[in-house]
Amino acid sequence: MTGPSRVLHRFLRSRRTVRRFADRPVPRKVVERILRTAMRAPSAHNRQPWRFVLVQSLAARRALVEALSRAYRRDLTQDGLTPNEIEARVARSRKRLTTAPVLLLLCHDRSTEDTYPDARRQHAEHLMGVQSTALAGVYLLLAAEAEGLRGVWMCAPLFAGETVRRALHLPETWEPQAFLLLGYPAQNPRPKCLRPLAQVLLER
Repeated sequence: MTGPSRVLHRFLRSRRTVRRFADRPVPRKVVERILRTAMRAPSAHNRQPWRFVLVQSLAARRALVEALSRAYRRDLTQDGLTPNEIEARVARSRKRLTTAPVLLLLCHDRSTEDTYPDARRQHAEHLMGVQSTALAGVYLLLAAEAEGLRGVWMCAPLFAGETVRRALHLPETWEPQAFLLLGYPAQNPRPKCLRPLAQVLLER
């Protein structure tokens, strides 16, 4: 392995999820640089179906967090958790969303999809767009790492897509996929425990 490839492999393997951030703002130019790199991700048929929402204003964050808290509390109640367990989980989620220096919502724009007359191919088309959108999210996290930031991918929008759409007044075709919380780390991440390659590789 050559020097440059070794450096790249080391960088890719060093990415870690961080949920606690320093009380330090992230410059706007850094956020824009990260987003421009995320937009370089590959996408099926080059449709570039990803859309980003930078939830920056206090009013927008408050509306989003309140709406999600209600939805989360309702789901946890339905799951049969105790009131104390519910409030602890809701409080933890609220804290993450309100304290992260950068809160980005990653969306898939359904208007970029082709239309098919049968459900099988339409479903495949939709999955293709979702996969492409997820690739942009991966590029975004790696670009953040390159800027000295750390982040966490939260899948909450998948469970409360309509709630998120209404709270942020999103276009009808924008399908919320994930929150990406970014900031300068306030903790050292734990070593990552990986499965052995033999457990995830099948050869034929």
